[in-house]
Amino acid sequence: MISIRQRKGVKTTEVSEDYAAQEANVKLENKLPSGCTTRRLWKLLSFIVGGTIALCIGLLTSVYLATLHENDLWFSNIKEVEREISFRTECGLYYSYYKQMLQAPTLMQGFHGLIYDNKTESMRTINLLQRMNIYQEVFLSILYRVLPIQKYLEPVYFYIYTLFGLQAIYVTALYITSWLLSGTWLSGLLAAFWYVTNRIDTTRVEFTIPLRENWALPFFAIQIAAITYFLRPNLQPLSERLTLLAIFISTFLFSLTWQFNQFMMLMQALVLFTLDSLDMLPAVKKNLKTGSFLNRLGKLLLHLFAVLCLTLFLNNIIKKLLNLKSDEHIFKFLKAKFGFGATRDFDANLYLCEEAFGLLPFNTFGRLSDTLLFYAYIFVLSITVMAALAVAFHNLSDSARQQSTGQMGKCTIILKPETAYNLIHTILFGFLALSTMRMKYLWTSHMCVFASFGLCSPEIWELLLKSIHLYNPKRICIMRYSVPILILLYLCYKFWPGMMDELSELREFYDPDTVELMDWINSHTPRKAVFAGSMQLLAGVKLCTGRTLTNHPHYEDNSLRERTKAVYQIYAKRSPEDVHALLRSFGTDYVILEDSICYERRHQRGCRLRDLLDIANGHMMDGPGENDPDLKLAGHPRFCEEIKRNLPPYTAYFTRVFQNKTFHVYKLLRNKSPQEERGRVTDSWPSTKPEHAARGPGSLPHRSQQPCEYLIPRQSPSVLQADQAAPRVPSLLCARCPCQTALCQFSLL
Repeated sequence: MISIRQRKGVKTTEVSEDYAAQEANVKLENKLPSGCTTRRLWKLLSFIVGGTIALCIGLLTSVYLATLHENDLWFSNIKEVEREISFRTECGLYYSYYKQMLQAPTLMQGFHGLIYDNKTESMRTINLLQRMNIYQEVFLSILYRVLPIQKYLEPVYFYIYTLFGLQAIYVTALYITSWLLSGTWLSGLLAAFWYVTNRIDTTRVEFTIPLRENWALPFFAIQIAAITYFLRPNLQPLSERLTLLAIFISTFLFSLTWQFNQFMMLMQALVLFTLDSLDMLPAVKKNLKTGSFLNRLGKLLLHLFAVLCLTLFLNNIIKKLLNLKSDEHIFKFLKAKFGFGATRDFDANLYLCEEAFGLLPFNTFGRLSDTLLFYAYIFVLSITVMAALAVAFHNLSDSARQQSTGQMGKCTIILKPETAYNLIHTILFGFLALSTMRMKYLWTSHMCVFASFGLCSPEIWELLLKSIHLYNPKRICIMRYSVPILILLYLCYKFWPGMMDELSELREFYDPDTVELMDWINSHTPRKAVFAGSMQLLAGVKLCTGRTLTNHPHYEDNSLRERTKAVYQIYAKRSPEDVHALLRSFGTDYVILEDSICYERRHQRGCRLRDLLDIANGHMMDGPGENDPDLKLAGHPRFCEEIKRNLPPYTAYFTRVFQNKTFHVYKLLRNKSPQEERGRVTDSWPSTKPEHAARGPGSLPHRSQQPCEYLIPRQSPSVLQADQAAPRVPSLLCARCPCQTALCQFSLL
């Protein structure tokens, strides 16, 4: 990665020629008969051992995550509706299309149903293949129908096992990237161990299986590994072509599986542009790389300014020509987040008020430090950043004058292109994660790679030992192998018992209120009924019942965002006439109200959903506290509270047809009188069951300091049947439960 050479009175061209001559001499020495066979056998043996360990550690990680998922939910024992409910928020929406394709009589009918879908958004026909990244669900459904495995494997297991299998590929790709950078597979082993021991901060696949990032990040890791190898000098033509093919395929699959791939591709472009601008890549010389230091620096800044302006200009022009508004909410959010003015925009405030889109919590560094990952990362990052700065300064210096005078008597540091590439990557990932906690999964996994590479890199230790005047080839060899081995032993000693306890702890899924709601919808509502409610709940309604929705959690469409804001007026201070008119404009037949949203206490005042709606509507917020002077008192009480009083203004438009401790379902009245509608549906309204008496309000727990309540210690079926009214025992902190990633309103990733 880094080498230090003293050069005096030598021209730049002579330096490069001398460096090439040294490489040629090394190659010639390697070709000599003496020790050649031994070296080749040793390299082959190391490759076989390292490759075998890479495959084994990837498979073990996959099995480990799948086992945790089974142990937490008792997935193999719970009912099908409970399995589907466990796919929270947009996870359930994505899985519903896999289920829809399998239930279609033929593949062509399944494709037609996705291309001309009129059940995901009521009164609207959309092309799901165009709107959403669900090609993976389509591919898996086709594969399941074609392969002769229906008798041996249920569809849901084929789906989740595929994703857990991708995690094996993910870990293997991280392993290989670290191996390529350091030159030893011990580095890859350390990276994989760090990935597993920091599982809370490196992945969330075990709880949010169908999320797009769980599909995409393995391919992104393969792309990074392929680019790392491609940037090596002197690749054979065949190796170069195969590597380019791997880059193309992994990039294509990554772009296909994640709707936010363009932002990651932008980061890739920025990395390569930065490296090329600083002359850290073996590229053809450009005009901005000539002249004095100030001249080159000025050209570089001018080039950056021109590229950014052209990018923004083309972006705005294309959006206006094509009338694209799908990502404007993200720019509103970023503008408000970084202090460019407060906003009352409902969509932007939804993001701003979620912890997942806030700054990275400080306790994250405490967890990463417990495994020594953060300390190792800072150590390696500091050395490589100093080396990169030295290289960048040298490359931007007055090289033309130095060549003419022949004066280059200073220490020169050479940074390998693949190292520089991963360095810029980890820095950009770090800024992204620090500013937005939800993006930490990009950074922490790459942090494992970068830290392990540095500890096993001979160049890192050479530079460090030379700086403290302790340089010795034997010391370098000892340090690059002993330090990683000691860390591996420490990780095994400290975390192995906890991992074994984790695997032996058995829980089961327990959410009877939602199960009761889904069963009621299936048995008491028409197949073509249209349901309105919160985004996260409606995704489950789509999956479990197949009913038509007014809105859903895939928040990347402007018209859908406007529709969601209109539907959410059920939690605002609006009259029953206004709410009824808004819901009927989307063809709504039933509306589901949730106490966990109407009486929300998770957020502080100003960030509760009802507060966001009040601010967007120009109304003063509830409770003690300040309000902006231009906000006014609402002319109506809060709809979700007042409708439960069954007053005439509300019963004229809505009739309650179902309720339990969490949900209240109301049917929208049309032509019939309220008395006729109430008489028709009252008989089908089930009373609250005894087991719900022990359930507190709130159907969708969220990441907080309170214990999660829908996973309970596992009991045998006989015990559960004998004591249905037994209270739940909160046993799992939300830092490790599915709600750590399932935003109560929507999901960005």
